Amino acid sequence: MEIWQAIVLGLVQGFAEFLPISSSGHLILLSNWFGIEDNVIFYSVMLHLGTLIPVIIVLWKQVLDIFKKPFKLFGCLVLATIPAGILGIIFSEVIDLDTLFAENIWLLSIPFLFTAGEMIFSEIWAKKKQMTNEINSKTAFIMGCGQAVGVFPGISRSGSTLTAGNLAKVDKTHNANFTFLMSIPIILAAVLLEGLDFVTSGSAIGIDVVPLVLGVLTAMISGYIAIKFMLKIIKKANYKWFSVYLVLISLANLIVYFVR
Repeated sequence: MEIWQAIVLGLVQGFAEFLPISSSGHLILLSNWFGIEDNVIFYSVMLHLGTLIPVIIVLWKQVLDIFKKPFKLFGCLVLATIPAGILGIIFSEVIDLDTLFAENIWLLSIPFLFTAGEMIFSEIWAKKKQMTNEINSKTAFIMGCGQAVGVFPGISRSGSTLTAGNLAKVDKTHNANFTFLMSIPIILAAVLLEGLDFVTSGSAIGIDVVPLVLGVLTAMISGYIAIKFMLKIIKKANYKWFSVYLVLISLANLIVYFVR
């Protein structure tokens, strides 16, 4: 992987992780366009690690609350993580979704369009309903089910989680904060599992460290900007422009695929 490619992927990962446009889908798509084939999944997971740091920086007060008695927030996070964990385990045993979409790149347009529709629906719903609920076991589980949908590349984890929070009528501030907090256990689990597999398989030998480090740092910076931006956007429930972008990237994907 070239240094410029790592930086571009880091930028995209940082923004796409927290904007409702799917980071995994964009990383698969750009890796295909750039012709990157080696260690794509490992680079992707490490870039996700870069986006974990700005979550802790921006929401440090909420992160500390996770470990405060009576551990209500901790329990809600555990409950919200279960659906994605179960679905992730099931698919890991049945099919490698990342490989499936990487080898059939045109398929990415389908989940991209799904996310676009999801965002339009979420905006309409959020502007019509009164969002007054807080995070409890019920709303946490509903948002967890939304996050689980995001295991499919091209479907935005943050977008699906926000939509689920809107359906549960969670207050916009609580919805935003909890959505980003929910990324912590998911990213940590992915980094630990993929990192362990990468090391034990011997693939770590020969990994180009410089592009990896630059990519992670870039993802960290762009992720910080994206979180700050989304915290303002969510209060206004203005998601339609993300839908427009997703429709355009879906069309671009199909055009590039069939023209090649």
